Amino acid sequence: MKRIAIAIAFLLLAELVYAGPYENGLKAYANGNYNEAVKWFKKAADQGDAMAQFFLGGMYANGQGVRRDYKEAAKWFKEAAEQGYDWAQYELGLMYQNGQGVRQDYNEAVKWYKKAAEQGLAEAQNNLGVMYANGQGVRQDYKEAVKWYKKAAAQGDAEAQINLGVMYAKGRGVRQDYKETVKWYKKAAEQGDAMAQFFLGLMYDNGQGVRQDYKEAAKWYKKAAEQGHAKAQNILGLMYANGQGVRQDYKEAVKWFRKAAEQGHAGAQNNLGVMYVEGQGVRQDKSKAKMLFGQACDNGFQLGCDNYRILNEQGIH
Repeated sequence: MKRIAIAIAFLLLAELVYAGPYENGLKAYANGNYNEAVKWFKKAADQGDAMAQFFLGGMYANGQGVRRDYKEAAKWFKEAAEQGYDWAQYELGLMYQNGQGVRQDYNEAVKWYKKAAEQGLAEAQNNLGVMYANGQGVRQDYKEAVKWYKKAAAQGDAEAQINLGVMYAKGRGVRQDYKETVKWYKKAAEQGDAMAQFFLGLMYDNGQGVRQDYKEAAKWYKKAAEQGHAKAQNILGLMYANGQGVRQDYKEAVKWFRKAAEQGHAGAQNNLGVMYVEGQGVRQDKSKAKMLFGQACDNGFQLGCDNYRILNEQGIH
């Protein structure tokens, strides 16, 4: 027994002392030396190391240490995927879904997502659910979509939690249940997902699955708005303008309308124009308002077109 213990200790020590091509690649990558990392990962990948093949694929996909080359990325992801590496299977599924480095092929995307999903990879489970929900590469099947969303959502995948919430909201593959919708949106929102925060704000705003609560709605809209979510910024602006869930504050309303308007949100452009017409939270400036209404109109917002016409008829330049 003693001799075996000594042998094991020797092997462990040898493993610590020896650094192979893959380990050298990892060290170089961690230090930001991407050219060196590519060199070492290539050596290990050529020797059949699946992890090195995966990393090499990622570096080609992101253009790190090499010129971005999706075809080369797909090649290395496939090498690793065929060895059963779940993350490589997921990435290869993405390449087939988006037609990057390979011909777009939803059937192949489903095939590789499923391999990774069956190994328990949450991201692959979510994407497989999306494919079933949209009928891409498989027959559309909402129940199957829900099944995979649930698996990913249970692992804490925020995107899957949102998708599952949407299925409960629309009654697709499950009985419509707004309480379940709120439950899943909240899980994703508490992880900091802006889309989930916005959706949760809507549920409180409309009293779906929860008691209507404008204060709680404003809270979640603000969290999403602070992350740059344009729709949340626009609605938060409306809440400040109308004093719903927050103290009425025209300057705050203008602030959030402007943030959304700068992202091209047509409704916010129109709303900011109204603030300039009324001189609420800003100095009255009908010329500025007309410009904003014009932007909203150009973005397909009919009310912006109507407001632009009114100011035009008033001779505002």
